[in-house]
Amino acid sequence: MKPSITHAIVNNRLGKACAFVLVGLLAAQVHADEAALYGPTAPKGSAFVRVYNAGSQEINATVGTAKLSEVGPLGSSDFGFLPGGDYSAQVGSQTVPVKLAADHYYTIVALPGAQPKLVEEPPFKNKQKALVRVQNLSDTKVTLKTADGKTAVVEDVAPAARGDREINPVNVKLALFNGTQKISDVKPVTLARGEAVALYVTGSGSKLSPVWVKRPAATE
Repeated sequence: MKPSITHAIVNNRLGKACAFVLVGLLAAQVHADEAALYGPTAPKGSAFVRVYNAGSQEINATVGTAKLSEVGPLGSSDFGFLPGGDYSAQVGSQTVPVKLAADHYYTIVALPGAQPKLVEEPPFKNKQKALVRVQNLSDTKVTLKTADGKTAVVEDVAPAARGDREINPVNVKLALFNGTQKISDVKPVTLARGEAVALYVTGSGSKLSPVWVKRPAATE
């Protein structure tokens, strides 16, 4: 018995419906795989915040819906995001008010023996170079130079200020200076095109602690 025209039309519609459902499932799986690989996408108007732990004990932090957990000594979290606005930041055992503007990036610095400090991190968008930033939270003017002291990389950063410089990605030994006096060498850091790394300087007088803060390496 030959199939009727009606049967043919029904089968055709069913085939199209099944194909549509299959495409939808495949698209959903692709989005799920991307979310697992890259993390959730921040909604428009979000503020971005991370924590740098300048202390010697692991801490947990919460800012609104952003949970920044298990930040080790001299380590940092990745950026979390939340709507711009006024929040109370719980950093370890301390609570501080913070104002986060939409489309801005911030680091909350957990300082030993002092209140946490909110520091703005202007985003870096040059994909051809790397950015070296010095965030000076000490009471001493500092300059980042090559370790031999001959070339200034980021010069004369005043207390409670920051200094930036775009450079080509190179491997070079650097040190922190106060004028011509070397304060300390800084640990080697790998610079990649399109990446920003920040040297956070904490402490006071001659007892300064320079630590590189960069986004944690991605993990599977």
